[in-house]
Amino acid sequence: MTAQYDASTSDPAPESQPAPARSAAAPRGTLRPALAVGALGVVFGDIGTSPIYALQTLFNPADPHPVPINDNNVFGLISLIFWSMMIIVTIFYVMLAMRADNDGEGGIMALITLIRRHSGGRGRKTSLVLAALGIFGAALFLGDSMITPAISVLSAVEGLKVIDPGFDSLVIPLTGVIIVLLFVFQRKGTASIGRLFGPVMIVWFLTLAVLGIGGIAHHPDILKALNPLYAVDFLFGHFHIGFYALAAVVLTFTGAEALYADMGHFGRKNITAGWIFLVFPALLLNYMGQGAMILESPANVSGPFFLLAPEWGRIPLLVLATAATVIASQAVITGAYSVASQASKLGYLPRLRISHTSEHEIGQIYVPWINWLLMISVLTLVFAFRSSASLAYAYGMAVIGTITIVTLLFFYIARTQWHAPRWLVFTGGGLLLAFDLLFLAANSTKIVHGAWLPLVIGVTAFTIMVTWQRGREIVTAERIRLEGPLREFLERVRAGEPKAAQVPGTAVFLNRGAETAPLAFRANLERNHVRHAQIVILSVETQPVPRVPESERVLVDDLGSTQGGITHVTARFGYMESQDVPAALRLVKARQSGGRKLNLKDATYFLSTIQLRYGPEPTMAKWRKRLFIATSYITADAADHFKLPRERTVTMGAHIEV
Repeated sequence: MTAQYDASTSDPAPESQPAPARSAAAPRGTLRPALAVGALGVVFGDIGTSPIYALQTLFNPADPHPVPINDNNVFGLISLIFWSMMIIVTIFYVMLAMRADNDGEGGIMALITLIRRHSGGRGRKTSLVLAALGIFGAALFLGDSMITPAISVLSAVEGLKVIDPGFDSLVIPLTGVIIVLLFVFQRKGTASIGRLFGPVMIVWFLTLAVLGIGGIAHHPDILKALNPLYAVDFLFGHFHIGFYALAAVVLTFTGAEALYADMGHFGRKNITAGWIFLVFPALLLNYMGQGAMILESPANVSGPFFLLAPEWGRIPLLVLATAATVIASQAVITGAYSVASQASKLGYLPRLRISHTSEHEIGQIYVPWINWLLMISVLTLVFAFRSSASLAYAYGMAVIGTITIVTLLFFYIARTQWHAPRWLVFTGGGLLLAFDLLFLAANSTKIVHGAWLPLVIGVTAFTIMVTWQRGREIVTAERIRLEGPLREFLERVRAGEPKAAQVPGTAVFLNRGAETAPLAFRANLERNHVRHAQIVILSVETQPVPRVPESERVLVDDLGSTQGGITHVTARFGYMESQDVPAALRLVKARQSGGRKLNLKDATYFLSTIQLRYGPEPTMAKWRKRLFIATSYITADAADHFKLPRERTVTMGAHIEV
C-alpha cells in the first residue's frame, strides 16, 4: 500500500517562537456601518434562523420527554430562552470570548493556537491536553456544518405544511434540490452575492421583530417572561421537565460560535453592534410573540413561527425564510472551509486544494474536497432524518459541545496568559462552565435519539486529524535521516562532489527547513549530474498568526558563502493566507542573493515527494497506519497550492515506510 506524501514544505512554525507583527490586514477596530451590515449576512445567519424551529421543537409531542403545554411552562421556557441567550451569547461570547483573539482572528482554532504558542514548562502537558480538546471541538464544528444546512433548509421548507398539509410530500424533494444547488454554486464563490446577504438579513430580522410584536399584542402578559424567576422556577421547580427541555433550548443560540469565528472578517465592534442593536432584540421579540401565540391557543404549537404571520403573508414569509436559511447554510459552510484550511496549515490535515473566490475578501475561499463531502453528508441527513424536529437532537449536541470546550479554553487563557485573578476565573468561569455542562448533560439524554450523530462525526474527524499529525511526525523524522545535514552536503557540492555540470538559470528547491538537504537537490546532482548557476533552497513556514506583513514575508540566509550561488530563503505565511511562492521570491533583493537578483522568469521549481508504504515497525497501530496513508490521497497538488508554473516544475523523491 503506497501513497504520495509531499516533502517540499516546512512543518508549521513552532508556536512558541515570537509571532510576526500584526499585519495591516488585521480586523477593523472601529465601528463601520458597511461591515456591520455585512456581518448580519454572514455572522448571524445561523442563530437568526433558529426561531423557525426552536420553540416548535420544545413542545414537540413526539419528543421522548415532552414539555406539557400550559401557561407556567410557556412563561418558564420563554424566560429560559431569553436568559440563556443573555448569558451564553451576550455575556460570554460578545463581552468575554471575543476579547481573546489571535492577531484579530477568533474561533476555536485561534484559541488552540494561543494555547500551543504559550505552552511550556510545568503547564505543557495541560496545554497539550487542552489543545487536543480544542481539536475535538473543531471536529464537532465540522459536524455542525453538516447538520446546519439540513435542519435550516428543512425547517423553512416545512412551512409548506402550514400553508397546506397536502404539500407534505414535497418537503424532502424540494429540500434536496435546494441543498444540491447550494453546494454546486459554492465554487463560484460568494463575492458576487455576498453584498446581498446583509440587506436580506436586515429584512429578515425586521420581519422577525414585527411578527413578534404582533404576537405580543395578542397576549401582552408574555412580557412577564423577562423576569428571571420564571426561568429559575421552570428549571429547578419542575426539574423533571426543565432539565430535558434544555436539550431543545440549545437550539435558540446555535451559531453563537460564528460570532467569534468570523471576528477577523468584520471586527468585534461591528459584530457586537449588530447583535445588541438588531439581532438580539429581534430574536427576543419573535420568541415572545410565538410564546404569546401558544398562550392564546395550544393548537398553535404545530407551527408557531409561520402562524405569527397573517394568512396572506405566509407564502412571502416562506420565501424569505428559505432565503435566510440558505444564507445561514452558506455561512456555516464557509466556516467549515476556514476550519479545514486552518487545520491543514497547522498540520492537522493534509494540504487541501483551496480556491480564493474573491480578490477583495480574504475569508472567501472554496475547498472542493470539503464541499462535496459536506453535500453528500447533508443530503444523507435529510433523507435519513426527514424532519427538522428529528435533527434537532443531533444539532444541540454539536452546538453545546463546541461551546463548552470554548469556555474551558478561554478561561484557561484568561488565567495563564492574562493572569486574571484566581478567584475571578474559578468563580465566573466555574459558573459559566456549570451552565454549559447542564445543557451538555441534558443533550446527553438524547444520544439514542440522534445526539450520537455529531459525536460520531466529531470522533471520526478528531481521529483523522490526530492520526495525520502523528503520521507527519514519523515521516518527518525518517525524511530528516534520508536528507542529511544541509551544510555538510553543501560543503561537498562546493568541493566538487559529486561531479556535476553547471548550467545557466535558476533552480528553486522547495524544502522543509534550513537544516536538511532537499531530496530533489540530492537526486539532481547524484543522478542527473547537473546543477544550476543560481540555486535557491526555499522553506515555506506557516506562522501561528492569520497573516504576515509583506515586510516580514522572507528571510534570506547565504548559508555561509556569498560566492557559491546557493541561497536559503524562508517564506512566511499566516494560516489564513494563500501561499504564493513566486510572489514571495520576488521580494528577495539582489544584495540578499549574492549580489544578483533572482532570475525568476525562467526559473525551474523542484518538488521533493515521498511515496508512503505500509511498514512493519510499531510506529502506530496498524489501522492508524492505513488511515494515515489513505488520508494522504486527498493531499492537494503542491504546484497548484504554491502557485508554481506547471511547465517549469519538476517532481523527484523517495520511499518511506510508515
